[in-house]
Amino acid sequence: MAESTSHGDGRRRGRGPALSRRSLIAGVAGAAGLGVGATAIAARSTDAAGDATHGGDVVEFHGVHQAGVTTPPTAHVNYVGLDLSADRGPQAREALAGILRVWTEDAARLTRGTPALADSEPELARLPARLTVTVGLGPGAFTATGLEGRRPRWLHPLPAYPIDRLDERRWGQTDLLLQICSDDPVTVAHATRVLTANVAGRVRLRWVQRGFRNSRGSQDEKVTMRNLMGQVDGTVNLGPADSDTLVWDDGAEQPWFAGGTSMVLRRIAMDLDGWQEVDPRSQELSVGRTLTDGAPLSGGGEHDDPDFDKIVDGLPAIPASSHIARARHRTPTERFLRRGYNYDDPPEPDADGTIPISNSGLLFAAYQRDVDAQYVPVQARLAEHDALNQWTTPIGSAVYAVLPGARRGEVLGQGLLG
Repeated sequence: MAESTSHGDGRRRGRGPALSRRSLIAGVAGAAGLGVGATAIAARSTDAAGDATHGGDVVEFHGVHQAGVTTPPTAHVNYVGLDLSADRGPQAREALAGILRVWTEDAARLTRGTPALADSEPELARLPARLTVTVGLGPGAFTATGLEGRRPRWLHPLPAYPIDRLDERRWGQTDLLLQICSDDPVTVAHATRVLTANVAGRVRLRWVQRGFRNSRGSQDEKVTMRNLMGQVDGTVNLGPADSDTLVWDDGAEQPWFAGGTSMVLRRIAMDLDGWQEVDPRSQELSVGRTLTDGAPLSGGGEHDDPDFDKIVDGLPAIPASSHIARARHRTPTERFLRRGYNYDDPPEPDADGTIPISNSGLLFAAYQRDVDAQYVPVQARLAEHDALNQWTTPIGSAVYAVLPGARRGEVLGQGLLG
């Protein structure tokens, strides 16, 4: 079949028959220039007036690790949950291999500002704006393909927590995950459509969760984001020096997984209507930090270590039930990389028909080498008694194995599938 010819300015000579994705999935068309990495390339462009813009900024796709984990967070994200079609065994394994071939090729092109093969809207691909595409596999992908023996030990649903009100149908575990990040929402929307449409015959779309942070350039990128409760969110986080030991897998358990990581995705609804009725001092005591600058209530600046032993007027400066007191690690292992995005969707009627003012919350993603050892102990403490639980409710939860990156000439999942 003919492939449409693209030009550097985004125009196409003709809209002839699209290259068949089925042929790519079946392996008729090979993948070229494939892989994933995490190094930003300064490719800043300028507009007609000569002002610097960010649309041409590129994040390198090829490498040992997938981009979108330790990469600086962009302004927008789509988390896309998909299930494999009903096939099981060798057919499902062949289907998964084809999906990963297509996603690797298409993502490698889109992230450098090049239209995907058979891209019906190539003009929308020319501004990557730090686009990253990150692929993860849920437990069902290993079961369906007969690869249970290669599933990481920690890849299973989280324990049931008393605070959870999970809507499994709408926001539950899926076989596959696409994390699509960019500073431009148009780029995110286009990449989402391309990457899902081109494998539509092999997967079923379950959900799309859209998140956002402050727009790039609205403040210094070193400033901690705020969630929609007005709190700084993500002050204490892992740095680059911790990634090799706490984020990226070393392949000790599953050699094929060296360079990958785990991802926990939690959708946390916020009762903003109730939160706004709480006085600012009570809000700060619930969090353990000041609202103005995020400093711990024990004093100092945002990034100073909290003093949980400090007493003021006979009481702890930071309540033991505060969020930061419950979330702090008890052992060096209980640390993980966090990336939070806000969501703000159209309000939905309650059971009694009342429509709240907002339907907002946090898309909380945690990346770590071992979910059971690093994430679960902290989440258990938060579920047991976190002062913020009065206004926050987890309604979605899923765990994924984020595949190792692919070097040039490789395909995502190549070590798993052979």
